[in-house]
Amino acid sequence: MSHPTLMKAKHKPAFDAEAFLHSAGAGKTIVSYRPTQVIFSQGDASDSVMYIQEGAVKLSVQSHGGKEAVVALLGPGDFFGERALAGHPVRLEAATAMAATKVLVVLKEQMIRLLHDQHALSDRFITYMLARNIRIEEDLVDQLFNSSEKRLARTLLLLARYGKQDQTYRVLPRISQETLAEMIGTTRSRVNFFMNKFKKLGFIEYNGGLKVNHSLLTVIVHD
Repeated sequence: MSHPTLMKAKHKPAFDAEAFLHSAGAGKTIVSYRPTQVIFSQGDASDSVMYIQEGAVKLSVQSHGGKEAVVALLGPGDFFGERALAGHPVRLEAATAMAATKVLVVLKEQMIRLLHDQHALSDRFITYMLARNIRIEEDLVDQLFNSSEKRLARTLLLLARYGKQDQTYRVLPRISQETLAEMIGTTRSRVNFFMNKFKKLGFIEYNGGLKVNHSLLTVIVHD
């Protein structure tokens, strides 16, 4: 006969990373932000990792001369602020809410303990960071070899999360053409030209927001 304590351990439910990341508790808080509200600024103390539950977040860096560059637009299920785990004492970028956004904030020390103790969370986090690194490499290749039209099409599809069957958003949060221009390294006038072209071809629609259609993929695959 099995020992009662062993029986209890055997049937202990597995750690639910998703449920954990949608809850608050010791060392964790849930914070809501309004559109355009700053979550943290470049140079702030890097003391926590954040997980987006709802909304959209823009990451940007600013040069000494005041020029801003958008480095990423993130959505639900994405982490940010992870440089804190690598020992960076201050934030190297700024984070701004692009829509009504809800963020789970996990203190650095708590996140380190959880990654050591909770394998399901650790696996999810590592998978995310690997995917993020791959995305950065793809962005670099895109910037070096593709036209600004293809870069814009790819950016819109990524923002709509095509390729992630459980996380496809056809209507994007409000995003300015200036921001899109900063992301793909071109001018606002060029973005405006291509957006009008995409609209005429039926690749995108303006109806209570920017709707991205699957047909926009043809811009990327066409030589």
